Amino acid sequence: MKQKNILKLTATAFAMIGAGMILFNAAAEVTLAANNGKVEAIPTSYQVPSGNQVSDGSETALPKSETREESGGKVNYSVSMDSLNTGTPTDTDLTMEEAAETGAQYLRDIYGLDLEGAYVYMMYSPGTVTFPRAFWTGDVLFQREQTPEATRWTYQIDAVTGELFSVCYGRQLEASVPLGYDAALEKDCQLYAELAKKKTEECKLMDGTVDRVEYNCQGYSNNDPTISLDVIGGNGETVNMSFSRYDQKFLGVLTDTALKVSDSALMRLAGEELDVSL
Repeated sequence: MKQKNILKLTATAFAMIGAGMILFNAAAEVTLAANNGKVEAIPTSYQVPSGNQVSDGSETALPKSETREESGGKVNYSVSMDSLNTGTPTDTDLTMEEAAETGAQYLRDIYGLDLEGAYVYMMYSPGTVTFPRAFWTGDVLFQREQTPEATRWTYQIDAVTGELFSVCYGRQLEASVPLGYDAALEKDCQLYAELAKKKTEECKLMDGTVDRVEYNCQGYSNNDPTISLDVIGGNGETVNMSFSRYDQKFLGVLTDTALKVSDSALMRLAGEELDVSL
């Protein structure tokens, strides 16, 4: 029961915050640990763009423009360190460019996103209080300025292996929609359960087969009302998925690994608080 409550707490936090806030939270928390181990470098090709492409002071260096080959030709997007970044990757971590390419592949596979002309802002963390594992976070927009209301895709990956922890899509709806709790959905969320099962299978977000889908919580991101569900595999693996209650659009996913890392940290913190109170 305690683990289930922790899972609901983790998913609720995911459902309640916008994609851009993941970056802020990662930068603001106290860092704990550095990594060890080696990974094989991911080959990439980068070119520094010509001309003065420094933005309005939010970047400390010229963004790197990545050129990668696809069946349809070359795709270009800029990669730079987020102005909020305070962490420094170690020799065993993926470089900023390698992490950006890894994240871009997840966005292509899960959202079908073409990054042509995109701006990718990267942030490194050696681990936080609630997520004690080194990670890279990417904030992907199709405008240079990182405004809170901007449409964006955010991902979080393991800093060493590139394993996916989470991806999230955030937007500002033009329509005015109720953000409050929908009691009927908690009783019957079959539509979203089917969407979650289908998305999990299509994107191979878990190793085994899907056993069942359970309602988790409701929330909102910006002005977009959300619903969160737990997709549970036959082997016990769990992924948490979020959809818009406005138009059923897929918004994001927390992987099984991310949930386990968060659950373990939150349970440890809860235990420490209990010891102090006693």
